[in-house]
Amino acid sequence: MSQKPLVAIITGASKGIGKALALLLAEHNFQLGLIARSKGELKDLAESIAEIGHRPLYFVGDVADESFVNYAVEKTAHTFQGIDFLINNAGSGVFGPTESYTVENWDQTYNTNVKGTFLFSKAVLSTMKTAKKGHIISIASDVAKRVFDGGSLYCSSKYAQHAFTEALRKEVRKDGIKVSTVYSGLVDTMFHPEPQGDQSHQAWLTCENMADSIYFIMNQPPHVVIDELMVHPLSQEY
Repeated sequence: MSQKPLVAIITGASKGIGKALALLLAEHNFQLGLIARSKGELKDLAESIAEIGHRPLYFVGDVADESFVNYAVEKTAHTFQGIDFLINNAGSGVFGPTESYTVENWDQTYNTNVKGTFLFSKAVLSTMKTAKKGHIISIASDVAKRVFDGGSLYCSSKYAQHAFTEALRKEVRKDGIKVSTVYSGLVDTMFHPEPQGDQSHQAWLTCENMADSIYFIMNQPPHVVIDELMVHPLSQEY
C-alpha cells in the first residue's frame, strides 16, 4: 500500500521563495494548498505543478482576511485529509524614513507579516492537534533580530512575527506540533528595488537555495525539530 502524500499549505506562493518551494515539494510528491493575491501567476504555478503529477488547490485572497484563511485551510484539510505543514511565507515591506510611512503602509505590512502568520497558524492548529503532529514554518528575515536605517516599519513587523512564532513553539510542543522560523539574509527576489536576476544580486541567495533550506527543516525525523535557521549568502556581513 502506497504512503499517503504529505500535505503543505504555502502562503505567498505565486512568486519568489514560495513558488520555488511549491515546485520543489511537488517534485517530492506533496499535495499542496497554494495561497497568493496574484491570480494569474498562481494559476500558472498550479498548471506547472499539475504537469509534475499533482493537481494542487489554489486560493486567491488576502492572508489577513480571516474568513478567506479559514476557508482555504478547511478546504485543503478536507480535500487532502489533513495538513502536515504550514509555510507562512507571504511578506510585505515598505522602507524609508519613519515620517514617510502612512497608516495604510503600516496596516498593510503588519496585516501581511504578522496578522497573516497568526491567522493561518491559528487555522491549522485544530487539525494538527487532532493528528498529534504537524509543522508550522514561518519565513521571517534576519531583520527579525537586527535593525537598519529606514527599516523601522518592516523590522518591527518581523520582530513581531518572530516573537509570535517563538511563543507558539513553546505552546504547542506538548501537542506534538513543531514550529520553526527561518531567518534569511539577501535573497534574489522581486522584493528589492532592482528586478529579480539583476547583476547586483549575483552573489545573493537564490529562491531555490531558500527552498532547499526550508525542505531540509521539513525533512527531519519526527523527533527532531529545527527551532531556528539563519541563512545568509557568504558575501553578506551579519
